Amino acid sequence: MEKVLQFLKEAGVYYLATVDGDQARVRPFGTVNLFDGKLYIQTGKSKDVAKQLEANPKAELCAFKNGEWLRVAGTFVEDDNRAARVSMLEAYPNLKAMYDPDDGNTAVYYIKDATATFSSFSSAPVVVKF
Repeated sequence: MEKVLQFLKEAGVYYLATVDGDQARVRPFGTVNLFDGKLYIQTGKSKDVAKQLEANPKAELCAFKNGEWLRVAGTFVEDDNRAARVSMLEAYPNLKAMYDPDDGNTAVYYIKDATATFSSFSSAPVVVKF
């Protein structure tokens, strides 16, 4: 999982794919945090992405850097633990202008039953499960 976290942080931006009815939806994200041994992302509960994850928590993210890409598929589970929200906002202090751990809008999700696949055109895929 540390290799996944490092890749995502170094990439800076990853793309999260969710399902909206019968339509795929993809958008850029930048938040990723390790808390309590789990890999987390963050968004606002008022956003469509949160509603899509509530309806279908199976999602996938993808990042690219230096000719290599990473895909992480799994079940995105909202964690209502205040400490998880605080940890995310401490890791990304710039978000504090928009989010607060107690605002009722800040949502953090950990990835359960994750399959991470590191790929490139020059080597065989490497799969990590967590």
